[in-house]
Amino acid sequence: MRSVRLYTVMVLASVGAFIDRRIETFCVLYFWFLFFGTLFVALIIPVYLLFFTSYWWLLGLYAVWYYYDIETPYKGGRPWTWLQNLPLMQKGARYFPAKLVKTAELSPKNNYIIGSHPHGIMSIGIYLSLSTGANGFTKIFPGITTRLSILDFNLKMPFRREVCLALGMIPAAKKAITHFLKGEKKGYAIGLVIGGAEEALDANHDNFDLTLKNRKGFIKIALTTGAHLVPVYNFGENSLFTQVKSERGTFLRMFQTTVKKLFGFSPPIYHGSGVFNNYFGFLPYRVPLVTVVGAPIAVQKVTNPTTEQIDELHRKYCEALTKLFDEHKTKYGISSETKLNIV
Repeated sequence: MRSVRLYTVMVLASVGAFIDRRIETFCVLYFWFLFFGTLFVALIIPVYLLFFTSYWWLLGLYAVWYYYDIETPYKGGRPWTWLQNLPLMQKGARYFPAKLVKTAELSPKNNYIIGSHPHGIMSIGIYLSLSTGANGFTKIFPGITTRLSILDFNLKMPFRREVCLALGMIPAAKKAITHFLKGEKKGYAIGLVIGGAEEALDANHDNFDLTLKNRKGFIKIALTTGAHLVPVYNFGENSLFTQVKSERGTFLRMFQTTVKKLFGFSPPIYHGSGVFNNYFGFLPYRVPLVTVVGAPIAVQKVTNPTTEQIDELHRKYCEALTKLFDEHKTKYGISSETKLNIV
């Protein structure tokens, strides 16, 4: 009798774990829809309404709204906190699992530019931290209001822009970033994925190249706004997918770089986990994803920074990021011999 009860408990636990994992997978599918599904929605809905229904006039109403609201992404955005804090966000974070690690306080008396590294395929670590409540950023850093900057075209596509705005995203444009950080208001932080589309092409589990050497625009904005710089490293980001390697100088890399220059985004060739399997599909692998937030680098506001001032602050930032990586890498399965390569 006792063995039967034990067996029953084991079966129920196994079934419960299976159901729990399926729920987590569903939540990550939701993330995937927000990343990619809305791209198709933005293309399909207008065509469908215009040519296949009698509701074409809805496009006219939306066009009026779009024109009226066109500057919102450049004026701080329009986040929906209820959407960002849906329980499925936390459930989706357990899929990896994902977590946020604080190494120092962020005072609400300052503004911040949070530099996120590496880009990975989809920048999931910084997305979970700044665009959702999944990692508990606002609880860990109380008094800090966040935004996440993304490619400008995402906030120009009809319908998709509404989803991006609701998730607290604004364009990765000087105008938008400066507006968010300038003025007397404090306690604001904006996340920038510094390496961008070029770095996404280096996203492999054994690659630690960061496209950062010549990325100094964010440094100049930090100086002109007085925003402190916060280096962040997302351990596990480059292991979430398997990408076909395209070494710099190869034909594939040159083709991908050309596409990036023409359209603003890179076309990585990759695969991940499936909905019903763990080895092939479009979802990320279940790999621990740890976003480590470094100590802020104090920045004095300079109206017209010189090249020397920009270079000096850039050097300090690179050194702080490297130190952050070196202090935490062995905790997350990276050899003590591994070094960041800033290119």
